[in-house]
Amino acid sequence: MPKNTFHLVSLGCAKNTVDSDSMAQLLLRDGYHSVDDPARANILIVNTCGFIGPAKQESINVLRELADGKRDNQLLIAAGCLTQRYGSEVAEKVPGIDGVLGTRRWMDIVQVVRELRKGSHPEPLYHLPEAKTVGVDEHEALRASVAGASAYLKVADGCRRPCAFCAIPLIKGTAVSRPVDVIIDEARRLRDAGVRELVLIAQDTTDYGHDLGMKDGLAILLEQLTTSVPDMDWIRIMYAYPGYVTDRLIDVMASSKQVLPYLDMPLQHAHPKTLYRMRRPSNIDWVHRTLGKMRSKISNLAIRTTFIVGYPGETDVEYQALFDFVQETRFDRVGTFQFSFEPGTTSEP
Repeated sequence: MPKNTFHLVSLGCAKNTVDSDSMAQLLLRDGYHSVDDPARANILIVNTCGFIGPAKQESINVLRELADGKRDNQLLIAAGCLTQRYGSEVAEKVPGIDGVLGTRRWMDIVQVVRELRKGSHPEPLYHLPEAKTVGVDEHEALRASVAGASAYLKVADGCRRPCAFCAIPLIKGTAVSRPVDVIIDEARRLRDAGVRELVLIAQDTTDYGHDLGMKDGLAILLEQLTTSVPDMDWIRIMYAYPGYVTDRLIDVMASSKQVLPYLDMPLQHAHPKTLYRMRRPSNIDWVHRTLGKMRSKISNLAIRTTFIVGYPGETDVEYQALFDFVQETRFDRVGTFQFSFEPGTTSEP
């Protein structure tokens, strides 16, 4: 078995996939080789998800499976969102973990591997330094995940929204936007590598640029991207936040042939009282007006959304309002999740 091989399992959302691919880039740059078969790898890495209960359990199960089959010459590293919040608990649940790396310091993967390879570690090596933000000190890793002719391109990380059910700010920290010129440079590199579609992702793309002092930052970014990479066939927007789909953003989507007539906007519920308890925008009239405006201006618009059911305090009347709203609005794609309480959030379990 070659000495410098790694096997990386990425769990969770596309944002996690970008972090995984960024870690892989840094390892490849340091002389490591990626292998599909964990039995052929010296380094086993699981980039975990810690968003909701089932995702956390999946992460534990994958770690246990790798730990059970681990040989003496292999190292197992638990990385990502779950370990950011529950590093020691994860190591206790999965004997055999050698290193623990949080999602805020994914860019330190090479440093962690080097430290682990110096010698035996009776106890797991915890690399969870205090970090107020993510998105900085990225060691020039391309913040994208390429799949064929499409690529997820991360434009920001973290979140400053106060949603009562969500632990992402506790895991990732506050929102940190990446500079426009860096994103444009990466878009050009992806184009030159044969990518035909950019999928812009962040925890909240519509909050892009707020920390940089920008107003309508996402619309500005799209305007500059379409000018800088006019030969990119498609640009798709993911994870818009209700209330922040502005007229300028709608106009950019309507006027640019590159920007696909598609928007992923998780609404989470449709009854004002439920949304208020969720600490989400509760103006349903705004939703109706904005969707109507988008559909009137953007030809062939497709809207995807997600909802949480079973939120604490949800009454039959509130659930029926959600059901009626979905039937009336006729979204193109809808996903639903059962409420999962996350410790540290302000939701009631």
